[in-house]
Amino acid sequence: MEQIIRQSVEVLSRGGTILYPTDTIWGLGCDARNAEAVEKIYAIKERDRSKSMLVLVENEEWRAKPGGRPTTYILPHERWYPLFGKSIAPNLPADDGSLGIRVPGHRFCQEVIRRLGAPLVSTSANLSGRPSPLIYKDIEEELKRRVDWCVPPLPEFESGETRGSRIVRVNPDGSETVIRP
Repeated sequence: MEQIIRQSVEVLSRGGTILYPTDTIWGLGCDARNAEAVEKIYAIKERDRSKSMLVLVENEEWRAKPGGRPTTYILPHERWYPLFGKSIAPNLPADDGSLGIRVPGHRFCQEVIRRLGAPLVSTSANLSGRPSPLIYKDIEEELKRRVDWCVPPLPEFESGETRGSRIVRVNPDGSETVIRP
């Protein structure tokens, strides 16, 4: 696993894109600080830039909050910007300024984020409009050819999760609205 983590961080550090396992489904990602890499992800997915992507971050306090279920929080600009500021690529937040953030409970993701020293973009490993792959073998070959590095589908990387994350929008006043239970 050590070599795979090192290779992933090396690719991300030079502005590359990776296909990788997460705590939910397989994802596509890049360094969240790199606007050119974010553009590559949009191109790889053939995704409309008005559809934002989320970032995976390392934060023990947030991990405990959702009670174990992978949860993505959509934070308004005034909530995420004080945490990350200008380190987030300007083309990553949604048109309304919000940003999706999840703290992964997946060892591979945690280690890559720690070594990269930055949030990791995460979006489902599928072409826009196609089904999200739960396991590696469901990922389209065309998508695998478009990324700079594919993390191998090792058994220890499988999450066992059969659905995407719970999604909660945090409103400017701090109240929460569940978008996907």
